Amino acid sequence: MKYAVALEPVPDSENMAGYFYAHVPSLGLTTHGLGAAGALVAAKDLVKLWLEEKHHHREEVQSAQEMVLTTIEV
Repeated sequence: MKYAVALEPVPDSENMAGYFYAHVPSLGLTTHGLGAAGALVAAKDLVKLWLEEKHHHREEVQSAQEMVLTTIEV
């Protein structure tokens, strides 16, 4: 399955220089990792564990959704 992942730098105020948040919106999951690559690895690990847990409890898993991500300037 493929899931969209949105990356954003962790704010400087959180004292985690170089870290990124990785959001998986269709599953409501968020994690973080060092750099974009680290955040993607963490997201993949988190989604795998989350799916295993859902399958173990015979819970329905939402299928992957296509997503469009853009920015606006205000």
